[in-house]
Amino acid sequence: MTPIKIRQLTKRFGAVTALRGIDLAIEPGELFFLLGPSGCGKTTLLRSLAGFCRPEEGRIFFGDEDVTGLPPHKRNTGMVFQNYALWPHLTVAENVAFGLEERNVPRAEIERRVGEALGSVHMEDFAGRRPAGLSGGQQQRVALARALVIRPRCLLLDEPLSNLDAGLRLELRAEIRRVCKESGLTTVYVTHDQKEALAVADRLAVMAGGRVLQVGPPREIYRRPATRAVAGFVGETGFIPGKIISAGGGRAMVETALGCFEGVPGGAAGAPAAGAVVTLSIRPECWRLCSENMDTKNRVRGKIGAAAYLGEVAQYDFTAGGMTLKISELNPRVAGDSAGREWMASVDPEDVVVLTE
Repeated sequence: MTPIKIRQLTKRFGAVTALRGIDLAIEPGELFFLLGPSGCGKTTLLRSLAGFCRPEEGRIFFGDEDVTGLPPHKRNTGMVFQNYALWPHLTVAENVAFGLEERNVPRAEIERRVGEALGSVHMEDFAGRRPAGLSGGQQQRVALARALVIRPRCLLLDEPLSNLDAGLRLELRAEIRRVCKESGLTTVYVTHDQKEALAVADRLAVMAGGRVLQVGPPREIYRRPATRAVAGFVGETGFIPGKIISAGGGRAMVETALGCFEGVPGGAAGAPAAGAVVTLSIRPECWRLCSENMDTKNRVRGKIGAAAYLGEVAQYDFTAGGMTLKISELNPRVAGDSAGREWMASVDPEDVVVLTE
């Protein structure tokens, strides 16, 4: 298992700076995600790890080896692309064997390792088929086997599930995690799909504008975003502007147009000082609705406007104090036919994240 260290990595394309002094440390055997919107720099960073992009500044280390100047074929990385990139005229087994043949591995060893790789992705029964005879999910499994068979130091995946339908994505994301963990590979995975990252990653880095905004486990990123940009990109949330009244003990009281709210600071930062202008981030599923007054903190009175019933969840536009809040109700029953009725909505302090940027 190989750790990866990235130090002050900067990459430019003409006048555009795609990466701006990136610092990251990826642990051995870790399944690490790069998450962010299109153009944030995540694919450029992945291609830099693979050796397809040469940075203008900074260093990349695989273990103790500085690989910044090495060409792709000398880095011993396995790469899985979103378009599969399989040879159409070769069989499944021949596609998987290609990298071993280029490395002059003996034929008996090739056959053994190809069989093992195909078995690890449950494709051993398709060894004689050509890619045209496979589904998209099967082709992506073959692409994964081809990357694994060379026994790479690390595995790099560039949005590998983006071309698949929703059902296949759910199946294969679990399969990819299983294979990576069983193989003990340090894996870097690029995606713009927040749910995919939350479900599969050990840790993830949220990127924007060529910078890393926050690094942490999925739960921490979702529950304690460090910035408004992270909160808004990873899942759905509502923002309420306010000002700090008091702070201490890891909590803060914030005055807003909807009343006073108690919350917790985002990221690893402490609570800002009294008087600071802040933004509250509250996830829609954190609100609770009740038709009666509640003797609780963080409550607001308002009315439900537009409502969308989705079976397991209902989504509401909740109007209060001239603002519209997004509220989700799991297993909806409290506010089923309630348009125009007045309700109380409350939220626990642990679910109110105080953001300073």
